Amino acid sequence: MAVEAAGWGGASLILLAYLLLSMGKLTGQSAAYQWMNVVGAIGFTINGWWHGALPSAALNVIWLGIGGVTLWRIRKRSAANRA
Repeated sequence: MAVEAAGWGGASLILLAYLLLSMGKLTGQSAAYQWMNVVGAIGFTINGWWHGALPSAALNVIWLGIGGVTLWRIRKRSAANRA
């Protein structure tokens, strides 16, 4: 049950992030958008791994990595702007 909740929660977060991006409520460089994708990818990875859907799990590990790197860059840029 928890694995299914992780998968559905991940799907919901990624879809919501894309909806908000498409509506112009978030930008691709916003931390909120990236966090929604990172947490969503974690849920998808858990669900995919559990069900043996390794291509899906691998894709979401990469998705998670892209979001993590982008969050790191956002934080770095924010720190530089404060200095």
